[in-house]
Amino acid sequence: ANLNEPRIGLCKFTSSEEMRVDVGNSIDLFRYNLTSTTQLQAGIDFFAYAFVTGSQGLRLQIDAVDGFFGGNISMVQNAFRARLRILHHSAHLVDGHYINASHSWIDNMEPIPYTQDFGELTLSWTHPVEAFLLRYYGGLSYAALVRPNEIERFAFFAGTEISSSEILGNVWNHPTNAFLAYQLSLTGEPVYHATHNLMVGIKFGTMYGKGISIYASYYNGTHMFGEYYNQRLETIGIGFAIDFF
Repeated sequence: ANLNEPRIGLCKFTSSEEMRVDVGNSIDLFRYNLTSTTQLQAGIDFFAYAFVTGSQGLRLQIDAVDGFFGGNISMVQNAFRARLRILHHSAHLVDGHYINASHSWIDNMEPIPYTQDFGELTLSWTHPVEAFLLRYYGGLSYAALVRPNEIERFAFFAGTEISSSEILGNVWNHPTNAFLAYQLSLTGEPVYHATHNLMVGIKFGTMYGKGISIYASYYNGTHMFGEYYNQRLETIGIGFAIDFF
């Protein structure tokens, strides 16, 4: 349910023509076994997501884009995982937010310089309970550079995921997981507000491996896209995501 993770897919908002389109991946470059139960990993993250506000034929109307790039290092010990990410995040309004006929921006909302260079620490714990697999996680981030300056440098988040491969069984001899995920985030723009993201769906494949997820989601909180950082968004969505790792 963390929307700032690399993925490929899209989520269509049910109340409008709008949708979110994700492109990107996280790739492990290095793995080293410290002990028989502890592994050190390092990788790179490159991903972006676009705000689609409509379409003209086969052409999507792209209003805004957020991009991330950086790296990560993780320590995995049995069911425990600690991950540190260092990322650059920038946001941009693009041509879908511009009216060519009047040479003006929609709603007179012009692009603003939006940037965050931040480090993010996430701690997670995964363990089975009877027919279910539970994962809990929490973390915080600190931005060394922020624009606009009114954005708070610290952000906090926590979430949980529950899945089961026994509810639906195998499909074409491959595991199928029903899952429910929720994340609570606290960000300051400049006042701290809570953002809720709830997802329920089916993952065709292992829960934390390769596969395709189909899901429904409910989002309520700070707008997903950086150029709209001072606006709120509430929406229900239907989407899919593809995991390649």
